[in-house]
Amino acid sequence: MKRFIDAALASGWLWLLARLCLAVVFVSSGLAKLIDYEGGLREMRAAGLSPDWLFNLLTAFTLLAGATLLLLDRALWLGAGALALFLLATILVVHTFWRFDGAKAQLSLFFALEHVSVIGGLLAAAIASHARRTILTVGSLIATCRG
Repeated sequence: MKRFIDAALASGWLWLLARLCLAVVFVSSGLAKLIDYEGGLREMRAAGLSPDWLFNLLTAFTLLAGATLLLLDRALWLGAGALALFLLATILVVHTFWRFDGAKAQLSLFFALEHVSVIGGLLAAAIASHARRTILTVGSLIATCRG
């Protein structure tokens, strides 16, 4: 059983699945802002962001570009960092639980905590991507030296 688990954790397919799971929320939200453009504009106006069209496009771009970097495992650290900063900004602008009372405060707190958890996942993905590249590079060097 341990051998199976070790092989799965080292596999490329599980690494891809993990990135897909992490990216799905960003891809779906970014596409929604473009497909339901008016809905995206309403979200920006509700958050007090102006001009709404610019913030909607910047949000969609950030979400889709960051998710693309995650999925491709290319400059994953950059995509994860951009998405983590985006989530942090969303907490500070939209999910301001400290400004509300009652059910609205509780709902905003839950969204903020979910965002913090996803930020942790993004950081873990950046660390894992770096570690996988380091391991592959060292393994390649060892194989080259052995001839």
